[in-house]
Amino acid sequence: MAKFIHLITAVLLITVPAISEDVNEFEAALKDEPKSNWTDFWIIRLALNLLGYASVIIPAWLIIRYVRSSGYLDRGGEENGHGCWFKTVKSCVTGAEQKTSLEEGSTKSSTQDKPKMSRAVLLILCVAGLQGSYLTWGVLQERVMAHEYGKDDTNPGEKFKNSQFLVFMNRVLALSAAGLVMMLTKQPRHVAPLYKYSYCSLSNILSSWCQYEALKFVSFPTQVLAKASKIIPVMLMGKVVSSKSYEYYEYFTAGMISVGVTMFLLTQGKEDTGNTATTISGVVILVGYMTFDSFTSNWQAELYKQYSMSSIQMMFGVNLFSCIFTSWALLEQGGFVEGISFMLKYSTFMFHVSLISICSATGQLFIFYTISQFGAVVFTIIMTTRQAIAIFLSCIIYGHPVSVSGFLGIMVVFVALFLKVYATAKKKSAKAKQASQAPSQTIDSNKV
Repeated sequence: MAKFIHLITAVLLITVPAISEDVNEFEAALKDEPKSNWTDFWIIRLALNLLGYASVIIPAWLIIRYVRSSGYLDRGGEENGHGCWFKTVKSCVTGAEQKTSLEEGSTKSSTQDKPKMSRAVLLILCVAGLQGSYLTWGVLQERVMAHEYGKDDTNPGEKFKNSQFLVFMNRVLALSAAGLVMMLTKQPRHVAPLYKYSYCSLSNILSSWCQYEALKFVSFPTQVLAKASKIIPVMLMGKVVSSKSYEYYEYFTAGMISVGVTMFLLTQGKEDTGNTATTISGVVILVGYMTFDSFTSNWQAELYKQYSMSSIQMMFGVNLFSCIFTSWALLEQGGFVEGISFMLKYSTFMFHVSLISICSATGQLFIFYTISQFGAVVFTIIMTTRQAIAIFLSCIIYGHPVSVSGFLGIMVVFVALFLKVYATAKKKSAKAKQASQAPSQTIDSNKV
C-alpha cells in the first residue's frame, strides 16, 4: 500500500504546478464552448481515473491484509481450503513455492529453442516487426488524439477525448496475445504473488494515459523526444527504487539529451503557438509520463530479479491488472458508452483503434523476442532508429514545422542515445573479456 501512496503523491506533485495555469484555460473553454463536458478537463479526468483505481485498490488491500492476519493460508489440509479457491487466494497473496526440479517447471526448463532460420533473416524479421508495429502505432496515435473525425466542408468534426478507453483497448488485446502465447509455449513455474504486478500495472496505465493525453497539447515530435529523454527520470528512479549507481558516460549522455530536448522545445514554442504547441499542461503531462514509465521499468526489473518469471508472464500479469483497473474506472465514468458510441458513429475511428491495439500487442511480443534472441543493445539500436523515423514521418504526414535549431536539437538527442548504446556495449564486452580471462589466471596460479 505504501508504494501506491508514493505513486499518488507523485501524481499530486506533477499536477499541482499546472492547476493555476489550466484553471484559466478551463474557464475560457466553458465560455467559448458551452456544450463542452467539464470532465474533458485533463486534471478532472485524471482525478476521476484515480478514484476509479482506488475503488479497486483499497478493497483489495483490505482483503489481502485480512487474509494475512487471519492465518487462512497457514491452515493445512484439503478440508481447510486446499481446493481451487485456496490456490487462487494463495497465488494472489503469497505466490507459489519455488521449485528446483525440472519436472516442477524451473526456469531452466523454459530456455528457448534456437530458431532454425539464419540469424540474418531472423534479425530482418525482428526489425521489420518492431518498426512496422510501432511506426504504424505512432502515426495512428497522433491521428486519433490530435485530429477530428467526420470533418468536411460543412462539418467541423469532433475529436475523441477519452484516453482511458484507448489504454483499455490496447491492454485487452495485449492480455489476449500474452495468454495465447503462454498456452502454446512452455513457461517457467510462476512463483510471484499476483498482486505485485499491480504496482507496475498502475504506473503503466498512468504513463500510457499521459502519453495519449499529451497529444492534445503537444506535437508528436515533442512527445517522441520526451520519450527519448526518459533516461533521466529512469536514472533518478533507479537510485530511489533500486539504489543503483551509474557511470560517468551515462550522466554525460543524459546531459546531452537534456540540452537537445531543450533546444527543440524552445523552437517549437515559438513556431507552433496557437496550434499543437507545447503548453504548460502538455509539459506537465509529459513529465508525468516519464515519471510513471521509469517507475514501471524499475519495478519490473526488481520482479525479474526476485522471481525469475518469463517476459510473457510479466506481460500477462501487468496487462491483467491494467484491464481490471481501466475497465472498472471506465464503468464508473460511463467511458465504455462514450468509446463504443464514437466507434459506431465513425467507422474510421473503429478501424484506427483496432489497428493501434494490434500494433501495440504485436510490438510487445516482438520486443520480448528480439531481446531474447539478440540482446538489449541490438533492441535499443532498433528502437532508437524507430524514434527518429517516427519524427520524420510525423513531420511529413501532419506537417509539423521544424527549424534549424530544432533539427540540431533532435540530432543532439539521437547522437547521445547512440553514444550511450556504444558505451554500454563496450563496457559489457570488456567485462565479458575480463571474466573469460579470470579462470585461466586462476589455473596458472595453481600451477605455480
